[in-house]
Amino acid sequence: MMTDKIRFLMCAPDHYHVDYVINPWMEGNIGKATYDRAVDQWTKLHHIIKDHAIVDLINPEKGVPDLVFTANAGLVLGDKVVLSRFFHKERQGEEPYFKTWFAAQGFEVFELPKDLPFEGAGDALLDREGRWLWAGYGFRSELDSHAYIAKWLDVEVLSLRLMDDRFYHLDTCFCPLANGYLLYYPPAFDAYSNRLIEMRVAPEKRIVVEEPDAVNFACNAVNIDSIVIMNKASDRLKEKLTTLGFQIIETPLTEFLKAGGAAKCLTLRVTEPVHVEVHANVPVESRKIRLEGHLLDSGLISRALDSITENGGSFQVLNFNLGEQRQSTSAAEVKVSAPSLEVMEDIVSRLIDLGAVAMPQDVRDAELLPVVKNGVAPDDFYVSTIYPTEIRVQGQWIPVQKQRMDGAIVVNLGEGKEGGKAGKEGKGGKKKVKITAECKLLRDLKKGDHVMVGVGGIRTIRKTESREIRNSSQEFSFMSGSVSSERRVEIVVEQVAWELRQIRDQGGKVVVTAGPVVIHTGGGEHLARLVREGYVQALLGGNAIAVHDMEQALMGTSLGVDMKRGTAVSGGHRHHLKVINNVRRYGSIAEAVKQGMVSQGIFYECVQAGIPFSLAGSIRDDGPLPDTQMDLIKAQEHYAELIRGADMILMLSSMLHSIGVGNMTPAGVKMVCVDINPAVVTKLSDRGSIESVGVVTDVGLFLSLLTKQLDKLTSPYQQLVGK
Repeated sequence: MMTDKIRFLMCAPDHYHVDYVINPWMEGNIGKATYDRAVDQWTKLHHIIKDHAIVDLINPEKGVPDLVFTANAGLVLGDKVVLSRFFHKERQGEEPYFKTWFAAQGFEVFELPKDLPFEGAGDALLDREGRWLWAGYGFRSELDSHAYIAKWLDVEVLSLRLMDDRFYHLDTCFCPLANGYLLYYPPAFDAYSNRLIEMRVAPEKRIVVEEPDAVNFACNAVNIDSIVIMNKASDRLKEKLTTLGFQIIETPLTEFLKAGGAAKCLTLRVTEPVHVEVHANVPVESRKIRLEGHLLDSGLISRALDSITENGGSFQVLNFNLGEQRQSTSAAEVKVSAPSLEVMEDIVSRLIDLGAVAMPQDVRDAELLPVVKNGVAPDDFYVSTIYPTEIRVQGQWIPVQKQRMDGAIVVNLGEGKEGGKAGKEGKGGKKKVKITAECKLLRDLKKGDHVMVGVGGIRTIRKTESREIRNSSQEFSFMSGSVSSERRVEIVVEQVAWELRQIRDQGGKVVVTAGPVVIHTGGGEHLARLVREGYVQALLGGNAIAVHDMEQALMGTSLGVDMKRGTAVSGGHRHHLKVINNVRRYGSIAEAVKQGMVSQGIFYECVQAGIPFSLAGSIRDDGPLPDTQMDLIKAQEHYAELIRGADMILMLSSMLHSIGVGNMTPAGVKMVCVDINPAVVTKLSDRGSIESVGVVTDVGLFLSLLTKQLDKLTSPYQQLVGK
């Protein structure tokens, strides 16, 4: 039975063909659309819809083959239409034809800015109950268009981010149905969007489509009351919809799938009733940020813009001033949009890590909330990073001390504080104390501490070096956050050796984090030499490296394997336990060295040279050695103490200990991670710090090459020692 009140706009496929590629469905289908079959399929769809509604036609036009997909003409609500702004130039020629048609029908036409893509009802679908508008973004439509739509149509807009380029329009994977039901394919959306859908649509109303139905465009359906018209559906899906009271009509549209469309794409509902009780509301958040530095050659601008889109946002570059000279810096002002405050704050926190700052007119003090329970931060506390950070308190920028990753920022407002603000010095009053800020681990938070929350009033400090300095051989220039393969090991070793020598001769500090693999691969003697010759100022590890170092020193084995012959020794599996037992008898490694039990090896050299070391225990440790700290919190505190002031950290085949050290270490410390496992190296070097590098190689080979390279260097240190 035809419903007089419902009208659809269609366009005959007189000029339809596939002669360009603007979506994955067009790949391999150029020139393969069969005209006669397309006309036949379109005609059948036309007749089906005419049986249930009124169909208006727009004249087909040469040169715009996708005019047949009228869903993209615009978004209609009542007597208003928001005209599409097509993303691809291939479709932009359709806009004037649709504009003319809508104007002739008496619609009030709204046009978005030319540089703001929005593709009509392909990316904007009204809830069939009239409660809100679902709007997609990510491939064809921009998030910023949603605010215009909400204002012009006076409707609540819910923004959904599309993630799978096969489902480039919202209507390819999402279909609101009568009575509040929703037919959709969840993998096409990001986690936030799926959560939003689940918040708005009750579980019993959500009809989840599996991938086989999704790729047949089951969601690209036309819904007229209880009738659902689609290209194809599995028996399971048809049964589910029938059980819910829907009548399914299948009509093949395979020729149009070659261009990425089906039933819904070929139609536009132009009678959408206005619900007077529904009014505009769009949760889109917008902020402006500024980036400054060598934005292009450092890749900073690309990383920032990618971070925005990858985390659910949209951007508009408002200004970009390119440095005119080699030493000049560039500056960019970017408008960032996000579908909610939650997503916006996540994006902004990532941009802050890249050095982004708020525009001068938007700068405000950081928000501080008190800790109400020891060891528990307020909700939405800012999570610190490795980069030098400043926060704005009472109009002044305060540097954050003890910078580290994954902590909270605690502000000491000083004496005389009243109502969360430092008091002023006055007659008979307390002396004003300087405001300070520092990173604290959650466990160290105390009741009454003032912790920063949100992302306002914070900035990270990034060094802006000239191109000459960054490319200079005097810099640690190979430290570019990359992972070096075997063929680059010798190049890396040369530069590490040069840097080690420089740090030592200038009285700097090198910290080594090492695992037992150093011993197993024959690197123990080389690391011992580095300690003996003054290249190491602190050593971090676990129970195992100390045990196997002393096992090798005493018995010539490591894990019971003879280090010279590479063969297992009878009873060798007990060697490490005998070492542990003997050291425990002496009470400490230092005492074992003093009493002559241990006379060589890494830890012997540490004791002899007075080099501090810290051994953090784990549940798998045998013994353990008396020096091994089994209290994890105390071990972390000792690690942090020894790391403080380091110029370089060598991470030698110890994934867990190295990750812990990496989290404690602020940016600016040169870091070298060596491991045979590329996954470990990538994880440890991928901290976003330009001073870190990963080397995929055998750690024993690396240490051997390193000591050989050091032998080639001259040094004031050795000249002094020889006198």
